[in-house]
Amino acid sequence: MLTNLALLLLLAGAASPQQWTGRVVGIQDGDTLTVLRGATQIKIRLHGIDCPETAQPFGSRAQQKTAELAFGRTVIVQPGKADRYGRTLAVVILPNGHSLNDELLRAGLAWWYRQYAPKERALARLEDAAREAHLGLWADQDPTPPWLWRKAKKAISRASQ
Repeated sequence: MLTNLALLLLLAGAASPQQWTGRVVGIQDGDTLTVLRGATQIKIRLHGIDCPETAQPFGSRAQQKTAELAFGRTVIVQPGKADRYGRTLAVVILPNGHSLNDELLRAGLAWWYRQYAPKERALARLEDAAREAHLGLWADQDPTPPWLWRKAKKAISRASQ
């Protein structure tokens, strides 16, 4: 069932043919969720951002924020291509019309993922504003970006084998 906002966007022609609506039925971590499109569950990886891993500082908080904003709600998915794990890279529009991707950056619970979205200057501005306000993970002196954390974790795993 569409929310009023989603229905209005579709009727107004604001949603392009590739956009679709679905209900958020799972939150894996701050930047990965499952959206039910009809009878199909689709794994979504939020485009342009990278939240701390669950085991990192602020990782659980990022997951909680994603759940607070999106779980059980009907959202608009603006899909891109799939990542190497088969997840759909997407911008997720919440019922209030805001981007979930942006909201996580605004709260200081994600990094702008420069490597995969280098031209997304709006994401850079949101990260900068959260950093300057010392919000979320930016309250730490020197937060570790998740891509470096994952790399270090892999190196430790290889060294212990």
